[in-house]
This record gives sequence, structure tokens and C-alpha cells, in this order.
Amino acid sequence: MGTSKKLSGKVMGYLILIGLVVLSWLIFKILTPHNFGSFSNMLNYFQASLIATVGAVGFYFVMVMGMFDFSIGANIMLSAIVGCVFATRFNMGYLGLIIGCVLTGAIVGILNGIFYVKLRIPSMIVTTGLALIYESIANYIAGGVEQTLPANIRAFGQMPWDIILALAACAVAYIFLNYTKIGTYTYAIGSDEFVAKNMGINVNKYKVLAFILSGAFLGVMAILTISYGSSMVAVTGMASMSRNFVPTMGCFFGLAFKKYGMPLPAIIIGEFVINIIFFGFIALGAPTAIQDVITGLALLIIITVTTKATKGEIVK
Repeated sequence: MGTSKKLSGKVMGYLILIGLVVLSWLIFKILTPHNFGSFSNMLNYFQASLIATVGAVGFYFVMVMGMFDFSIGANIMLSAIVGCVFATRFNMGYLGLIIGCVLTGAIVGILNGIFYVKLRIPSMIVTTGLALIYESIANYIAGGVEQTLPANIRAFGQMPWDIILALAACAVAYIFLNYTKIGTYTYAIGSDEFVAKNMGINVNKYKVLAFILSGAFLGVMAILTISYGSSMVAVTGMASMSRNFVPTMGCFFGLAFKKYGMPLPAIIIGEFVINIIFFGFIALGAPTAIQDVITGLALLIIITVTTKATKGEIVK
């Protein structure tokens, strides 16, 4: 009975998500039939969505515990620049790119987690302050110069390697969430931190681990980002925060569909929906400001429709 109910819940979740894909595609296909929504276009939209998907599945470990991270963009920027430096200046090629990005992302995650649990102040405040530091470090390493990845080290910016890397990252996240102690304790802490402590779970330890995992996945996102875009510019003054938006939106899909038992598929399909909407506005020639407003409203509507607070539940 329980399995049947769980299965029907997942089916409902998938139907809603596929419905959102079809609806968003249909709206823009009707509005701009000639330059939107062909099979090759949809494949390109999906490829672009995979970049943010990798960051979102990592960030999910942090968000499901009720924490937040405003240093996502700074982490991606710093990791991409370090990976590029390892690959080019140190002539390490792909090995340097992968190690530089993932290791830097994980180190940023360690710092975020340690500062958060030691300072005992909200994660938003901690990560905002740290983001400024990461931006400055990235700017120092880059020397104020745009870091460009050579054409012979950009395989992860195109098929099939971008899809292989992204799906491998999602598979690792799935294994961590469903088959390890980290995943079990992540959900336990997210459900009720006080109860988790009373059960003997070292809450602070697993919060730090969540930030480390999130950082490592953001490092993988950095590989895809610089490979797809070919270069990375170090920005300061919190300008990197613009990169926070899309992975965070995908994470909201994961949280909204957690009740259906399918957070990771929801993130993958949710990021695809976000990209369909984004490229739909580009096809329409809408100004960026209008795109952001309508995309934000669309997200609020989607989350409102899919997330229903039960009576007596505290909304935080």
C-alpha cells in the first residue's frame, strides 16, 4: 500500500513537471513559431540547463537542511578561474581543470560550513560576507585579466561530454541522498534539527559536510560553465551574485517536489523549464529586465501551485 502510494505520488510529480515543460514550450511556440522550439533548439536548451542543474543538485544538500548560500556565484567564478589557471599556466590540461575546479569548490564549501557553525549567525549573512572575499581572491588570481580556456580543453562545453559529466554528477548526488548516512541525516536535520540532535546526530558535522558537497558540485558546474562560455571574468562588489539565481530556482523545484519523492528529477526538469522560458523570451526579443520580472513571477506561481502548506504547519 505504501509503495503504491509512493509510486502514484511520483507519477503525479512527473505528470506535473512534464505538463510544465509542454505548457512553457507551447506558449512560446505559439508566440514565436519560426525561431523557437524546434528539436535542435530544445536539445540546446537542455544542454544549457544541465550547467545549472549540476550546481542545483549540490546546493540541494544545503537548502533541504534549511540553510542558504549567497556565495554560489563567487564559488563558481573562483573555481573556474583556478581550474583555468591549473589547466593553462601549469600546463595540466583537463586534469588541472577538473582538480582545480572541484577542489576549489570543496574548499569554499569547507570554509562556508566552518564559519557558519562556529560563528552561529545565519548562513545568508556568513556566505554574503565570504562571497566578497572569494571575489577578491578570484580577482587577485586572475590579475584583472579575463581567463580564457583554450579550444583544445573545451570538450565539457559540448556534446556528449557535457551531458556525460552532468549526468554523472546527478548520479553521484542521487547515491549520496538515497544510499548513504549523509543523505539520511540530511533529511533528518531538515525535517527537525532538534529531534536529530536528540537522536545523537552530530548536526554541525553534517551541516559542514552539506556545504562541502554543495561546493564540490558547484566546482563541477564551474567546469561546465567555463567550457561552455570559454572564459571567465573576475568581478567584485557582489556582482557574482547574478550567478546565484538559476541554480537556486532549480533547487526550489527540488524542495517543492520532495513530497513526491523525486527532488533530483524535479531539479533536472525544473532547470529545463527555466531555460525554455529564458530562451523563449530571447526568441521574442524581450528586454532582459522584462525577462527577469516574468521569469520570477513564473517561478512564484509554479512554487505556489506545487507547494501546499498543511494546516498548522509553520511556513519559514
